[in-house]
Amino acid sequence: MIEPKKTRREEYSDATRDALIAAGRVNFAEYGFAATSIEAVSRAARVTRGAFYHHFADKDALFDAVVVSMQAEAIQTIRRRVSGKGDLVDMLFEGLEVYLDVCLEAGYARIVVREAPSILGLDRFREIDETYPMALLMDNLKALRRAGLLDFGDIETLCRMIDAMVCKLALMLPTATDPKALRASGQAVIRRLLNLTKTA
Repeated sequence: MIEPKKTRREEYSDATRDALIAAGRVNFAEYGFAATSIEAVSRAARVTRGAFYHHFADKDALFDAVVVSMQAEAIQTIRRRVSGKGDLVDMLFEGLEVYLDVCLEAGYARIVVREAPSILGLDRFREIDETYPMALLMDNLKALRRAGLLDFGDIETLCRMIDAMVCKLALMLPTATDPKALRASGQAVIRRLLNLTKTA
């Protein structure tokens, strides 16, 4: 089905919203949620305060949109990096490595890893997490089970536990004395938990 072409007004509206999200991302990353003002974001996006409120009810709504955009971008990065890998086990662990790389980026670490759970509330944060990173992890685990490489009944609980382990690892890495060794150890723990071995 061919979607109708957007009008010039709709295109302008989308561009304004994108500019506000981009400006919000920069400000939240640099100053944090509390120190970021709607005025500063609007000024950085080169729009009026009225234009801001046309797209977002308040700063919380903008923060939500920024987190969603960053999570969607993280998944695109993972998919791009693991594309072409034929081994399902390699795909899983390469994906986890890429996600840890994303978690260590300063902006993502501050906005998504540290601030989002408290600003958005755990329910909303979990909803976004389940729509993006966890959905991809769930797909990978189900593919492993279909291939006979993973013998585990409750994939949903397993997925949540691995997601929690990866998030904890991401919080530990910035202050680790040997981040490379910690990452390898974390991967080994997850591999042991899943009882996975590399396929031929």
